[in-house]
Amino acid sequence: MPVTNPDDVMAMAMDTRIDGDHEPPPDGGYGWVCVAACFIINCFTWGIVSSYGVYLSYYLRYDSFSGASPLDFAFIGGSIFGAAMLVAPLVTFLAREFGTRAPMFAGVVALAGGFIAASFASEAWHLYLCQGVLVGVGVGFIYIPSIAILSQWFSKKRSLANGITSAGSGVGGIIFSLITGSMIENISLAWSLRITGIIAFVMTFIAVVLIRDRNKVIQPAQHPFDTKLLSQKKVWLLLAWAFISMLGYITLLYSLPDFALSIGLSRPQATDAITILNLGTAVGRPFIGYLSDRYGRIKVPAFLTLICGMSCFAIWLPATSFGVTILFALISGAILGVFWVTIGPLCVEVAGLQQLPSLLSLSWLTIVLPTFFSEAIALKLRRPGSGREYLYPQMFTGIAYIAASAFLFELHRRHQKKRSRL
Repeated sequence: MPVTNPDDVMAMAMDTRIDGDHEPPPDGGYGWVCVAACFIINCFTWGIVSSYGVYLSYYLRYDSFSGASPLDFAFIGGSIFGAAMLVAPLVTFLAREFGTRAPMFAGVVALAGGFIAASFASEAWHLYLCQGVLVGVGVGFIYIPSIAILSQWFSKKRSLANGITSAGSGVGGIIFSLITGSMIENISLAWSLRITGIIAFVMTFIAVVLIRDRNKVIQPAQHPFDTKLLSQKKVWLLLAWAFISMLGYITLLYSLPDFALSIGLSRPQATDAITILNLGTAVGRPFIGYLSDRYGRIKVPAFLTLICGMSCFAIWLPATSFGVTILFALISGAILGVFWVTIGPLCVEVAGLQQLPSLLSLSWLTIVLPTFFSEAIALKLRRPGSGREYLYPQMFTGIAYIAASAFLFELHRRHQKKRSRL
């Protein structure tokens, strides 16, 4: 198939520019097994994490842990993402020293152990350490080594492969949003956490066994914190987009179930809302990958980030019924996580394949603060008891996405300008 997207030409040029003796990515073969493994990883790491909104809604509505405030529960959810991203330099170092699978197996144990330990929690700080930090560390140790692997196997189909695997978080979100609420209601909160931990252990263990890198061929730099990259303006534009868009992403992901309750919907309807959001994620992310490969790996994420922000004002803000909330959940679900689909290919576009692990490590560190604090900010912006409890969090989310898109549009402009000089 001829390459019609100019970004493909540049991507392949970067791939072959690494070293004349290195073979280019095979665009298939065992790479598709790695796609399946990464799909499972996304399903049983981020898919499970995305169902924290169900736990958050339960914690906010029931006094399960005496003395705990809504901010405590918001920080627990934020600490999952924060811890997962904060360990990125350590994971990158361990992967370089001991191979890709060693830190991933450690992550499998930490992820399962975090959920099971949380089932015995009696105070909020127990949840901080277990359902928050330990689960987050487990997710980071499993996910971070995996994200660079797909770009080693694919060139022309790089974004599509990332889109397919990223859809795993949507599938996992659907599964765990449905069963978590049911388990809490019919069994108990404790056994919901234990069962989740056991399932996560089995499935992620299988995925780690299946995954395989091409580090011997690519010989990536794998610097945990390469400050030389920070001398490039295009890197700063990418990191600014990542930072600001995450402010909106976490707020929307975690707030939607409780927003549904705040407008008078029932708990099953609130669960349906987060389930539909994850359905949108499962269906939308492969298309994001396909569109990025075909129409531009910088331009498409920029437009989708803008559209997500605009949909917050056009659909979410006026939503007062179940139907409109579901419509917004479906649309936003398809595009709110554009960062997770495109960050790998974007890093290759900006820095090249050899620098991919290093720039990814910087990207993970960049989003630590927004992922940790954004839901706490959203809960502070809430107006409990008013007619529009989530008005300010809705506006905050929309503004974050729109502002973030501006940085990616500027990166696209610079990318086009550089290409025109070639």
